[in-house]
Amino acid sequence: MTHYLTYDVFTDQPFGGNPLAIIPDASALPESHLQDIAREFNYSETVFLYPPEDIDNTARLRIFTPTMEVPFAGHPTIGAAVALSELGHGPELRLELPVGLITAKAVGREASFTATQPLETIDHPDPTLVAQALGLHKNDMATTPVMAGIGLAFTFTELTSRAALSKISCDINAFRNGHARYPIGLDFAQAPYWRDGNTIHMRMFAPLDNIPEDPATGSAAAALGRLLQQEQGDDVSLTIHQGDDMGRPSRIFVKAGSHGVSISGQAIRMMEGQLNI
Repeated sequence: MTHYLTYDVFTDQPFGGNPLAIIPDASALPESHLQDIAREFNYSETVFLYPPEDIDNTARLRIFTPTMEVPFAGHPTIGAAVALSELGHGPELRLELPVGLITAKAVGREASFTATQPLETIDHPDPTLVAQALGLHKNDMATTPVMAGIGLAFTFTELTSRAALSKISCDINAFRNGHARYPIGLDFAQAPYWRDGNTIHMRMFAPLDNIPEDPATGSAAAALGRLLQQEQGDDVSLTIHQGDDMGRPSRIFVKAGSHGVSISGQAIRMMEGQLNI
């Protein structure tokens, strides 16, 4: 029997935010079961916790989408930090991920982490293809798309209006064409957004990875914070609204500067139980 927990992340209300499954002790699980378990939960991510390789650290994290393991993701990091705090760790946490060490802090339902990995700008996908993938016109786009990430790549496109963000209707064939042309990242994952000062309204789509839409994407929020900070040449402090258009409102708080990027938010435990394996 394997104990599991689920949390709603980047929300202070049940049934909001992004659901996350956590296996608090995955040490005894066969490697072959990890992807199967993530597919069984079918959340955008499932996180497996292991003892740290360095005894000075708190835990080692492995994160799986329904189709693949990923080196870094934000809402599993926030959810795992809250879970570890509830299990008696913290408030200061040192988390081992494939992208490197992430420092985090968790008190009650609130958690934050800081990532110091550099932003990697990978490509500038064809605007016509991106517009087709999102079911938009090119004149709905305020900027040229840029594919970038800090461990997981997304294509970011600023839109001209909140209405344009709401009317997105994905074209799966355009996503397939995009992944064929730009095979790096999460299967041509799209993170369109509309900016109103320090408030960002964002959506994230990765249908080729069995994520038709994600309610809250901390890794995309972190990368966007770094991207805007670099473009402006100054520190940024942002509140990202995500999930509103799919009925799971989420709030992600981002601070990006020369130190790196910090992500903060809340998480609440929703379920716990046992896997019969």
